[in-house]
Amino acid sequence: MRGADPRVVLGLHRSRHERRLLTGALELGVTALDTSTNYFGFRSHQILAQTAGDLLPKFTLSTKVGYFPGPGGAAHSLDPVRLQAAVEQAAKDLGREPDLVFLHNPEHSLREAALQDKDVLMRACAALDDVATKGLCAAWGVASWDPSPLANLIDSTAPRPAVLMVRAGLLVGARTLDAADVLTKAWALDSSEVWGMSPFGGSTSTPVWDRIDPRVFLRDGSQLSRTQAAFRASYHLPPVGSVAVGTDEPAHLAELVGALAAKVEEQTVQEYRSLLRDRSRGQPA
Repeated sequence: MRGADPRVVLGLHRSRHERRLLTGALELGVTALDTSTNYFGFRSHQILAQTAGDLLPKFTLSTKVGYFPGPGGAAHSLDPVRLQAAVEQAAKDLGREPDLVFLHNPEHSLREAALQDKDVLMRACAALDDVATKGLCAAWGVASWDPSPLANLIDSTAPRPAVLMVRAGLLVGARTLDAADVLTKAWALDSSEVWGMSPFGGSTSTPVWDRIDPRVFLRDGSQLSRTQAAFRASYHLPPVGSVAVGTDEPAHLAELVGALAAKVEEQTVQEYRSLLRDRSRGQPA
């Protein structure tokens, strides 16, 4: 797949981490794999190494740090020392250095736009920038479920991530889409350096997908399923170069890969975003 083409990243959130999924992904040309320290009950890295350690060198591997085991199940922290230790542990558990480490949902530990929040965020970003410089990972990024609180905390002094990951797709609200655009611009990222996630809002079986037909966003989507069309449109809401999507079925992954050749109607996407903004402002659609 050429660099300019939309790229699929196999995400392991809620995944059973089965070897057959990874071998199926490789057969489809999907060579990017995304996980996190807290996936699979904080055992994702160990399970991957045990079940598919020989396959991991064939993938570009990304993971995330920021969540830690706690009394209630998981606790979030942006403490630089804990973040650096988490990256070191990830490399040990995986049996290799990750290609990319995301700062996971930094907004979880941030309060709205206070000065100290900016300092906390900058120190966390600097910590990941430092581990990348030391060679504990090839690059670092920021993965944010709700980027809105981050939009006012980034300026020219902020360390620049290699990748920004945000929610993408037809179920993402105007506020989140606009915040993703702000961060992309603030960090001077190209769309190829922005990843989308959760393109179906959690599941393709959600009733909403029976009520709408995403094929209206494609130039000629008559041969594609609604699931395929929704996935292809997600690369433009907001503009991203890659989308991380989770599945346990290679057949489903193959269906999504098959949608990449479809062309998206940019005008329809812009009209849709305008409708979302009008609705968020309480204006009649």
